[in-house]
Amino acid sequence: MVNKIKSIYLRNKEIVVYLIVGVMTTIISLGVYYALVLTILNPNNAVQLQIANVTSWVVAVTFAYFANRKFVFKSKNKNMLKEGFKFCSSRIFTLLVDMLIMFVLVTILNLNDKLVKIIVQVVVTVLNYILSKFIVFKKVK
Repeated sequence: MVNKIKSIYLRNKEIVVYLIVGVMTTIISLGVYYALVLTILNPNNAVQLQIANVTSWVVAVTFAYFANRKFVFKSKNKNMLKEGFKFCSSRIFTLLVDMLIMFVLVTILNLNDKLVKIIVQVVVTVLNYILSKFIVFKKVK
């Protein structure tokens, strides 16, 4: 049993590590958000709510870039500024995809937001992986 699990892990190591980094990124995002709204920002104030939300997103994406670069895709790209820009751009793109799907399925079609959000997270996770692997951290030959 242990050998079978190890074999599965070794065949899918990049994806497994990507998912682990993703869980850590989510924890960081939520941690920053809750730390801000429970201490210095008022979530009942629309501006302060968005400051907390954007701050948590920026911190999480920054962590995700460095963790994905080092542990998932093992990038050796010397131009970290360009690579980081591509990473942030891809994450902004998937954020917009997230927002569009939520708007269409929840606001227009009146589907359950909790269920839709779970589905959207799966879509965004897959898109983030594909964009990271084939565009951001693409291996140069």
